[in-house]
Parts: sequence; structure tokens; C-alpha cells
Amino acid sequence: MLQRNQYIEEVKPFIGKPVIKAITGVRRSGKSTFLQQIINLLESNYKANANNIIYINKELIEFDNIKTYLDLYKYVKSKIKIKQRITYLFIDEIQEIQKWEKAIASLLAEKKSDIYITGSNARLLSSELATLLAGRYVEIKMQTFTFREFKELTDKSGRGLTIDKAFNSYIRYGGFPGIHMLEWDDVAVRQYLQALYSTIILKDVVVRYNIRDAYMLENITEYLISNCGNITSSNKISDFIKSQKRKVSIETVQNYISYLCNALFAYQIKRYDIKGKRLLESLEKYFLCDVGFRFATIGYSPDGISGQLENIVLLELLSRGYKVHIGKMQELEVDFIAEKGVEKLYLQVCSTLKDQKVIDREYKSLENIKNHFPKIVLSLDEGFDTSYKGIKWFNLKDFLLKSTIL
Repeated sequence: MLQRNQYIEEVKPFIGKPVIKAITGVRRSGKSTFLQQIINLLESNYKANANNIIYINKELIEFDNIKTYLDLYKYVKSKIKIKQRITYLFIDEIQEIQKWEKAIASLLAEKKSDIYITGSNARLLSSELATLLAGRYVEIKMQTFTFREFKELTDKSGRGLTIDKAFNSYIRYGGFPGIHMLEWDDVAVRQYLQALYSTIILKDVVVRYNIRDAYMLENITEYLISNCGNITSSNKISDFIKSQKRKVSIETVQNYISYLCNALFAYQIKRYDIKGKRLLESLEKYFLCDVGFRFATIGYSPDGISGQLENIVLLELLSRGYKVHIGKMQELEVDFIAEKGVEKLYLQVCSTLKDQKVIDREYKSLENIKNHFPKIVLSLDEGFDTSYKGIKWFNLKDFLLKSTIL
């Protein structure tokens, strides 16, 4: 079991505090294991014991009878001992319980429980929790393994991969923890990822939103996967579907994309006008919650490496707590603007700086940004000049393995 230290550090300040700790992330990203790591931390550092820990996992048949908020409330109250000062309550995949937020609000108000919940749906916070419990929760956004975690686990497992071989596996298979329990055979890993993909699409999209045209959803999903990292729009997707002799409205495309983002399967990254200092309302980019889903659905191809590399860097930035946008500088594009507190970074990502034309293209947009914040170019090259007009270059793999960004 790999300790998810960055998330442990995020949750520590809120242990024992009267706020709900909500851990969100796509299915199988490691939320259940992380809950166990919190429990271990409570037992070792906070003198908690099994008698004052309640754990509910809605993916287990054992808890199938907890279907509504009333079931949840009655179950928890039956487990709380009268003389206990505080009970640590853990609920995994809480979105499977109808109107769960009512029980959680009541338990929080009673001040007897330190509450930790997980969910695989963005609506867990964007509507129910944020509306009902505004100011009384913190969100821990969990990603699948970063490359640094992936490499650490391959080292511990004895696979003995070099950095290059580990990265080639990562860009192909992605960062879902479950793949490390398999033999690394393309057929086996792809079957695992395909099954996971189908579960997310079926449970968190088709069933939740009562979608009747699942085939259309699949077409739109595969379009997003194929165009990962490219500027896109609902109009473009609608036109593409029509070119396949099928009809779909722009509104349907927009709805289906929002469902995929709500299921945390995809991220919509908006464009920001750097000169005008405003968000733009169209032509955003979409990225996957894990690059392995490309291999699972349309297969791995070197032709898509640019989008894959951007996707990996995006997930790295999100895992480090950055808020991310695409940058627009007049007619030029900056791959990512990453912000965290007063910290800001501008990043360009490419596979290689093979000639002066590519160098000019990748560096020009950064050169035009006239402020003191760091500007970085990432590529897979080795030994490139690390200082070019004040812009820093890093080998992308080395950058991902660093404990700090700069």
C-alpha cells in the first residue's frame, strides 16, 4: 500500500474539527485505501480505537440495507456509544445513499462525530453539499497515481524499471492503483481498464442521468478521448457526429459532456485571456481523469502523444493543488496557467524541441507575457539549454519526479 502523503498532509489540519472532510475522485482512484490510511493515522497518532470508528462502504453488500438518509442516520446512531466523547465516521461512496446530506447535516450539528466521506461524483460538492453545508466542509481532490507515485510503487514491487521504461508504461497504462495488482500484459491491463471505464460510464453517467441513447454518449466520449488536449467545442462535436450520419443537438452534446465531467471522468479546462485578464466562454479543452482510458478505448498510438503529455502534466498540477486554465495571449496559446495562492506558473508542454521552428513556437507565447512569474517549457528532450530568454526548461520526466515544482 502506497502512502498518499500529499493527501494526508491536506487532511491533517482538519482532523477532529467540526467540518466534513470530503474526499472526491473518480472510481478506483484510491479513496477507500486513503480512508484506511486516515484510520491508521487516527489509531497511531490520535489514540482512536476500533470502538469509536464507524466505517461504511456502500460498495459492500454488508451495507446494502443503508439506502436512504434515514437508514444512514439510524445505523450511525445505533453504533455511537453514549459515553464516547467523539466518534470517527467514515462513509465510502456516499452518493449511493438517497438524500445522504440530510443525515450528514444532522450528525454534524449534533457535534458527536468527526465525519469523512468519499464520492465519485462532482455533484457531491457542487450542489448537495455546497448548498446544504456551505462553509462546513473541506474537499480533498484525489487523483489517480502521479508518475512519481507510479515509479515509487514499481520500485517497491520489484519490477525494476528504469525511469524511461516506467514512463512508457505510465503513458500507456495510466495511474489507476489497481493495475499494480496485475501482470503487465497489454491484454490484461486493457481488460481491467475497459471494465473500469464501462462501470463509470454505466453507473455514474447512464444510470444516474437516465440516458437512453448510450451509443451517442459513447461516440461523444470517444471524441473527447481522441481530441484530448485540443481546443474543442460542442459545435465541433455536433458537426462530427453529423458527419457520421447521425443527428445530435448541441444541447445534448453539452449535457453529455457535463455528465462526464460530473462523474469526474473528464476535466473541462477553460481558456483565460492573459492580456484582457478574463475567462473566455468558449473553445475550452477537455482532459481525462487518467491517461489509461485512451489505451482502454481507442488504443495507444504515438500520434496522440502531445495530448497525452499535456494530460499527464495537468493531472500533476491538480494533484499539487493548483487551479489550472489554458492561456490565450493574443493569437498565441499557453498550454497551462497554474495558480495556487499567490503562486503562478506558465507552462508549455511538447514532446520534443527538435528544431528552431518548434523552439520559436513553444517559447514565443511565454516571451510575450510581461510579468515576473516563472515560465517553464517541458519536453522529453535530454540536455536542452536550460535557460532561454529567461524561460526555464525541464525534462518532463524529471519535472514529474521532483518533490517541488521549481
